[in-house]
Amino acid sequence: MSGNKAVSRDDVLKALGTVQDPELHRDLVSLGMVEDVQIDGSTVSFAVVLTTPACPLKRQIEQAAREAVMSVPGVERVEIKISSRVKANRSKIKEGIPGVCHVVAVGSGKGGVGKSTVSVGIALALAESGARVGLLDADIWGPNIPQMLGVDEPPRAEDKKLIPAEGQGIKMISMDFFVNDQTPVIWRGPMVGKMVEQFLNDVDWGELDYLVVDLPPGTGDASLSLAQAIPLTGLVVVATPQGVALADAAKAIAMFQRLEVPILGIVENMSYFLCPHCDERTDIFGHGGAKEMSEELELPFLGEIPLDPVIRAGGDVGKPVLVIDPESSLSQAFRDIAGRLAGRISMEDLREESEERDEEGGLEFITSGGSQ
Repeated sequence: MSGNKAVSRDDVLKALGTVQDPELHRDLVSLGMVEDVQIDGSTVSFAVVLTTPACPLKRQIEQAAREAVMSVPGVERVEIKISSRVKANRSKIKEGIPGVCHVVAVGSGKGGVGKSTVSVGIALALAESGARVGLLDADIWGPNIPQMLGVDEPPRAEDKKLIPAEGQGIKMISMDFFVNDQTPVIWRGPMVGKMVEQFLNDVDWGELDYLVVDLPPGTGDASLSLAQAIPLTGLVVVATPQGVALADAAKAIAMFQRLEVPILGIVENMSYFLCPHCDERTDIFGHGGAKEMSEELELPFLGEIPLDPVIRAGGDVGKPVLVIDPESSLSQAFRDIAGRLAGRISMEDLREESEERDEEGGLEFITSGGSQ
């Protein structure tokens, strides 16, 4: 039984000041993640506001916060409300899309590496966590996001804006909605760039935490238009393990770095094949090349996805693995990647805040709770 000492708000905040966010490496109080501290005798309640609903370590943070406050003399009961608030990306140079907090591009240096599969998987995993998510299919020449998500109903026009189509809890726009299955899009680069800009600015995306943009292969006009038109939070690079794919991925990384777009991480797709009959693993395209490249370039490695017929079949019929088999290891692989990505975005937010404080002449952090 604890002593009779009255518990104070300062006691609670001091205890929570010892609990660090494992990814951001700062304590919950200085990050402004603690809100609404209430004390009723020996019962303490408060809210922990995470930087993203996709935080993979939310249970770890909750447990650490509970244990810290329970150690305060006089506390016998702790009630914690876990919520999240995604901060908007702040840019002093470019104006963002109204209502959209973060725009995340998914790109590669070449085709055939499963970039669209990764885009869909990340978007679904983020939406599953409770985030508000949009998906822009910027692959004008080869749009296939609607097919992969099983969405047939096209966007509609309203007040001179396009209202995105929706499927699996995700808002989406794609050139696929505006051409039939047999009609190729035969456009020169400037027309592609113009269409990407229209998809960004003439679509009413509403309130989104994350807008995932599936880029076309290579380093052409669509990618340039996107990087120059709006403040991108960053780029996710998709590569397969073999050297040819990695060389092209390195070119995409170099282009976006020249455009001062942060590289949020690298994903290795088709990382290995696990035989469904004998469980024997085969590294068809090699293995670990993307992780090695991330280490050489000092970039985050977000994770690996195996080569599996379930992923291919689900994409063909509009039933992604996260929808048809949410408990599988494949689905968890996408969740892990999305969680690490969300953590990287939160770290970019923290870096921007620190730079702003530096410019203002100080690094004083909030120590009494408040909005994140």
